[in-house]
Amino acid sequence: QIGRDSYLVRKYKEKLLKLKFNVMEEVNVAVQVAQLNADALKAVAMALAAGVGVFGPGIGIGMLVARALEAIGRNPEAAPKVQATMFIGIAFVEALAIFALVVAFVIKFA
Repeated sequence: QIGRDSYLVRKYKEKLLKLKFNVMEEVNVAVQVAQLNADALKAVAMALAAGVGVFGPGIGIGMLVARALEAIGRNPEAAPKVQATMFIGIAFVEALAIFALVVAFVIKFA
């Protein structure tokens, strides 16, 4: 009776160990898939943040330069003042695009 029980106990322990290793493999695979999904989601979020964040300043710079050229065309004597103001405005608008890119990289790598 005792020898038979020890054989059954041994078999049961072997089956539990095999099951434990199979479960651990499945958990490892699930963790890897979750990590890949998180990385993919970060990449999409970075692309959206960069795209939307640069889209607005791009339109803003285009409008700013168009209006400055229009002003210079109407009053050529004011060209130096208009150009100086235009370049200051371009710098401020470009800073917004740089902030958007920094936020995009923070999303991706943080």
